[in-house]
Order: sequence, then structure tokens, then C-alpha cells
Amino acid sequence: MAESVIHFANGGLKTPPPLSLYIHLPWCVRKCPYCDFNSHAAQDIPEAAYIDALLLDLECALPDIWGRKIQTVFFGGGTPSLFSAEGIDRILTGVRTLTQLTPGAEITLEANPGTVEAAKFKGFREAGITRISLGVQSFNPRHLQALGRIHDDSEARRAAELAATHFDTFNLDLMYALPGQTLAEALSDIDIALGFQPPHLSAYHLTLEPNTAFGHTAPPKLPDEDLAADMQQAIEARLTQAGMQHYETSAYARPHHASRHNLNYWQFGDYLGIGAGAHAKLSFHDRIVRQMRVKHPLQYMDAVKAGAHIVDARTLTRADLPFEFMMNALRLNDGVPAALFGERTGLSLVVCAAALELARGRGLLERDALRLKPTQRGQHFLNDLLALFLADEHVA
Repeated sequence: MAESVIHFANGGLKTPPPLSLYIHLPWCVRKCPYCDFNSHAAQDIPEAAYIDALLLDLECALPDIWGRKIQTVFFGGGTPSLFSAEGIDRILTGVRTLTQLTPGAEITLEANPGTVEAAKFKGFREAGITRISLGVQSFNPRHLQALGRIHDDSEARRAAELAATHFDTFNLDLMYALPGQTLAEALSDIDIALGFQPPHLSAYHLTLEPNTAFGHTAPPKLPDEDLAADMQQAIEARLTQAGMQHYETSAYARPHHASRHNLNYWQFGDYLGIGAGAHAKLSFHDRIVRQMRVKHPLQYMDAVKAGAHIVDARTLTRADLPFEFMMNALRLNDGVPAALFGERTGLSLVVCAAALELARGRGLLERDALRLKPTQRGQHFLNDLLALFLADEHVA
């Protein structure tokens, strides 16, 4: 039976988890056929009005985060680099004014190679952005065309050069298992990316998400499962050989360059999400709450003025928490300390005893009482591992 509240062990959460801020800028030049994010093709971006709404949204949320420091900020989209450097500066000035932003906070902005130039990257850096995440996807013009990207291979290379010039740390996003892609072509993308010496690289398997153009009509000549698996293994080997640590399902980083914002997600930290369609997860002494904002940007702006911009808010139940925690923590290849489960959920790990035993017995989880760490088999069959924490009978 569903429970409406969590009955915490040991009297509730003793210390709130670290807090991040996610800011959603939902416009892009054109919707990519594989994209299932809340993004909207831009005709004319009402930048100033949208920033007004963001800052009012943040102000309304202050009672939920009062007294807590923000450790990281992430501008996601859409294509945040469509916004002006002055607009990003105005948002960050508002964040610093309204909240306790930790000195030295990691502040990431997603960028599309087709929307940036040297002056804009310089402006973003001056506004306070410390890290750029560049959506390259591929350096092959044929594959970029198949993905419906607005940039070509020369723009991808130029943007990577600019990121390396203006930022001490940056991420290059690549995809593999693309239509008509060979193993050699997938590795060529990796080798070209490594030439820019990125501190962080993400390599994602192309997935056909529901409610996308590719989800409705699959592109031709997709690599089969065996070839896609060969690509994944070869990419991991090449990046490991280059000195990058495979620390999360799709993420690789040089020492001290793992994404602090994403690590907070995977370690079941808190995040306030502002902007159209943004999600939030916030912990209080006696409950953990998830929220979602109005999705359409124009409707969101009107709703913020009316104080009606949060369209879904629910308290996680005792039955929700094991899966919610593990869904994040077990994405990390090194896992997390077992004690973190109690610290972040307020529950005893005993509630997961049956699922943990099953996972270990099937070779999906390491037999280490002090750490929750997936085995290599568990990393490769992560969905099977996580499914063990969904069953009601495993929740005491």
C-alpha cells in the first residue's frame, strides 16, 4: 500500500545533503530528432522577460532552501548558449544576490557548437561560467547530418578549440551507435576529441526515445546490439588508455575534473530546478519532496507571476526511496559508501536487505558491506540491477 509520508529512522535527516541549482533555458535553434528534453525551436527568444521569471521563481523558492549554500550551478536546455553573455551575467548576479552561492562554485553552461564564437565564450567566462559542456555529438559531417545537428564538423572543431582556450575545465559530449556508423568511425570521433585534451568527456549511446522523431520512425542503418557493445568497450579502452577515468555510466574525466554538479545528482544530493519544466529534489527534516515546473516557456512565465508555476509536488514514500537512491548511486562505477544511504534517505539500509542479497548473489553488486558498488557485470546490466530495488516485497 502506498504511504503518503516517510517514517524516518533515527528521527529524520540529521543534515541536509549538498544543494545544487539547475537553471533551464528551453530554446534551441531547431529540435533534434533524437531529443526528448523540454526544448522549443526559437523564433524570437523573450530573453529579458524569461530572466525576470527565473529570478521570481528563485525568489519564491527561497523558503525551501533558506540558510543552505549552493555548491554548483548548471545551465541546461535547450541551448543555453543562445542567450547573451549579458543575460547569463544578469541571472548569475541574481543568484548571488538571492542565495548563498559557495565561493569557487562550479558553474556549467551547455553550449551548441553552432551558436558560439570567441567573444561569446569570453563573455560567458566573465559572467562567471567556470565550465562549458559542448554538445559536439560527432566530428563526422555525415553523422552530424543524420542527427539533424545545426553545426558541421568544422564548427565542432572550432568550438572545441574555443572551449579549451577560454575554460580550464570543459566537457565534450559525443554519441555513438549512430546511423551507418562503423567501429572505426566511432573511435575516430574519440581520437579527434582527445586531440583537444578535454578534462571531461561524455560518450552516450544513441537511444530512440518515445515522443521524438527518431522514436516514431527509426533512422536507417542503426548499428546492431553487438556492434554497439563493441563500440562501447572500444571507447572505454581508448579513453582509459588516454588517462581518463570512467567514473559514471557515460562519463569520463581526468583527475579532479569529474562534474561536481552531476556527482551531486548521483550521490542523491538536493537540487533546486528553476525554469520551464525544471525538476527539483529537496530534503527537509521529515520528508523529501520532488517538484516540477510548468513545461511550456510562455505558460511558465505567466504562471510564475501568478504563483502557480509548480504543477507537480510529491513527497517520496518509504517504498520509493530504495529505488530512487540506487537509481542514482549505482550509476557511479565506484559506487558510494553504504552509510550514504541512511544519510541521504533517513532510512536504515536494512530495508534493502533482500534486494542487496539478490544483487550480490547474481553477481551485479560487490560483496562489500561498507560500499554499494556495482560489479562490472552490474555496470553492463544496470537496469537489471536497479529493477531489484523496485519490488515491494524487498521494502521492509
